[in-house]
Amino acid sequence: MFRFDVIIIGSGLAGFTLALHLADHQRVALITKKNLLDGASSWAQGGIAAVLGNGDSIDEHIHDTIISGAGLCDENVTRYVAEHGKEAVNWLISQEVPFTKDETNPTGYHLTREGGHSQRRIIHAADATGRAIQETLSEKILAHSNITVFEQHIAIDLITGKKLGLDDNRCYGVYVLDTSTGTVKTFSAQNTILATGGAGKVYLYTTNPDVAAGDGVAMGWRAGCRVANMEFVQFHPTCLYHPHAKSFLITEAVRGEGGLLKLPDGNRFMPDHDERAELAPRDVVARAIDFEMKKRGLDCVYLDISHKPADFLISHFPNIYARCLELGIDITREPIPVVPAAHYSCGGIMTDLQARTDITNLYAVGEVAQTGLHGANRLASNSLLECIVFAKAAAQDILNQDKVSEQFLPEWDESRVTDADEEIVIAHNWGELRRFMWDYVGIVRTNKRLQRAQHRIKLLTEEIDEYYQNFRVSNDLIELRNLVLTADLIVRCAMARHESRGLHFSRDYPAMLPHAENTVLQPQI
Repeated sequence: MFRFDVIIIGSGLAGFTLALHLADHQRVALITKKNLLDGASSWAQGGIAAVLGNGDSIDEHIHDTIISGAGLCDENVTRYVAEHGKEAVNWLISQEVPFTKDETNPTGYHLTREGGHSQRRIIHAADATGRAIQETLSEKILAHSNITVFEQHIAIDLITGKKLGLDDNRCYGVYVLDTSTGTVKTFSAQNTILATGGAGKVYLYTTNPDVAAGDGVAMGWRAGCRVANMEFVQFHPTCLYHPHAKSFLITEAVRGEGGLLKLPDGNRFMPDHDERAELAPRDVVARAIDFEMKKRGLDCVYLDISHKPADFLISHFPNIYARCLELGIDITREPIPVVPAAHYSCGGIMTDLQARTDITNLYAVGEVAQTGLHGANRLASNSLLECIVFAKAAAQDILNQDKVSEQFLPEWDESRVTDADEEIVIAHNWGELRRFMWDYVGIVRTNKRLQRAQHRIKLLTEEIDEYYQNFRVSNDLIELRNLVLTADLIVRCAMARHESRGLHFSRDYPAMLPHAENTVLQPQI
């Protein structure tokens, strides 16, 4: 058994921030199922929204967030995050993150604007902010003697008092598969943090990396945590459309800097859908693109910023420029073909202002959590901010705890299972799940589509559970088990919401109800 003070599951910005805030005082295990930089945080292009001066205000940031969240944002949480925004950015600056400078700006940094924001408040590192942050912090993670990194390790299930037959509601640790050896290890700690990211891989088309399989939400639900607002899946409006481009995002900042969405004939269409045109929130833009594509039978639409000076585009969007050029698209001369793709989960495990879940000593931080910040639609560049603010809050709460006695944890029992005979079952179920989720639980939903999805999820769940009970676990089996459960939670939340709000649009319930309510699911364990 591996004993630590803290177990952090996930190596994105939430996990890194927590580890660095705790490591001077506690022994930290950082568990990541692939390599250290493979999470969604590294893929974030746009930046971090924070009030850094320049005529901006906390109240304006709060207002923009609440408007984007379609009435479902928790105002206390939103204010808490907005008020800690500058502190979060200053912490990253103190860690020597290389944000893009601008000597003409009083802050000393270039601030860009994205859809839904009334001000330029997005601090960034060119168009690869996430990568710059994660590479900077990873050096400090690897150099710290109190942090032990476990790469190629995927968490299977949390170990709770209820599972051990104890009369408490505590989390004691986690069972983890070492995918390099195929052995299951037992990790014990006073505190466990889920920082596993989102669930984009539940959909056929996504901007997320392959690791985004809904692991944390599924583990938390099985352990007894409430889950909320899973129906609010954000589809990023502009994912590069090209047969050789996999999950390549075209950042919101391209529209923020003047990019225009156009039909194949060169005509704009966003002014017909919203007065904010290209700067409308993501849900509005994604639905508008989806509408135009379905109406006209298009494979994609086009994002055109070629009217801007070439040197401006190359300096502000170097990675997008380079990647597009590799595929034969010169963004300084021609528009970029784009389609919407599943991007971000606004729902998740319910947490409080210290990132605590319903289970004692279990925290959830980042995309895996439902904090109340994003409501029915996340405002652009609030996600990285949320990771830092709540990671620090969780760290402070953990450091204020009294030490408790360790609990003996039983080893993983695989005495009644065998090696899988036909792993094609996993691949087939994976493909089927992702396709019907895209077809039936996508940008526009109906009761009939949701019912079809629910029926197929029931059949898949039975098949996957039988497989799980009879064969040794593997990375793909663990992810598939988590994905089908996450898909079920998304559909259950969507069927419970009898209105259209934010990211959830139903043809059967096109109006928005006068009073906003969270969709809360309570596990029966």
